[in-house]
Amino acid sequence: MKGVLFLVVKASGTSHAKIILIGEHSVVYHQPAIALPLPAVRERVVITPTHDSQQRLMSRYFTGVRQVAPDTLQGINYLIDTLLTRFDLATQSFELVIESHLPAERGMGSSAATAVAIIRAVYGFAERSLNHAQLLEDANISERMIHGNPSGLDVATASADNPVWLVKGEQPAPMPFHLTGYLVIADTGVHGQTGEAVKKVAALRKSDPQLANQAIRTLGNLTVAARTALTTNQLSELGQIFDQAQANLVKLGVSHERLDLLIQVAKKNGALGAKLTGGGMGGCMICLAPTESSAAHIRQALAAAGATQSWVQPFISEENN
Repeated sequence: MKGVLFLVVKASGTSHAKIILIGEHSVVYHQPAIALPLPAVRERVVITPTHDSQQRLMSRYFTGVRQVAPDTLQGINYLIDTLLTRFDLATQSFELVIESHLPAERGMGSSAATAVAIIRAVYGFAERSLNHAQLLEDANISERMIHGNPSGLDVATASADNPVWLVKGEQPAPMPFHLTGYLVIADTGVHGQTGEAVKKVAALRKSDPQLANQAIRTLGNLTVAARTALTTNQLSELGQIFDQAQANLVKLGVSHERLDLLIQVAKKNGALGAKLTGGGMGGCMICLAPTESSAAHIRQALAAAGATQSWVQPFISEENN
């Protein structure tokens, strides 16, 4: 294996965050959902070969020999082991650096983004070609260990350029879109509680099935309407759809006082519509702005109201329309 040291090269891989644009929770009950890739929130992995017989991992959560990393990195380590064994690089020493701007437990697909970036980096490290189907298959190695039975939405969106349409039990499909405007994403600073939120909706379906099922059906219909708005450049209409979706998510009991506050602040400062994104009960909210300057103003107002961090993602630049 000594010769392997001269075969590998420094390599890097990138990915990005995702958010659920609309359809969270209703997607669990076979309604459609739309996820959006967020190239503005990036992740990068760099692997550099070394000659010290160690495999070191550097990230914001852990720095050291990766074999003694905490259990929270078990899925990522298993993915790395699988790929290294596949390419006969199990004994190769290296330093793997994860540079991430994605907050964890905010519904932005941080584990999937990390997996996608690592896979791209390891394939480059081994000087092997990688197609998209293989990327998706490999990313689910760690996602299954971390999440049990993932929908595939996070992985599909972390490696996509366009929005992704998802119906439970079907393969996520890229969705063409044409929309001018800006999406503002703001972090409440409260960890999302997806598992608890899913249980809460399930419990509501038992205690008040009429209310819960009506909200779920309405969210499905709103998702279909959002698809039309996305493909026909109807930003104001999409904003109204956001507001209606949020009202139904509140009925399902998955919002949070911090989310409600930031949504109100965004609306008072010119947002065309606003809602939670992801599991809810914390995490992030999203809103729509017609111009870059209005997005910046909303972002400032959200920061003043206590948002811990925020991002602005343009849809299609106004210059190109």
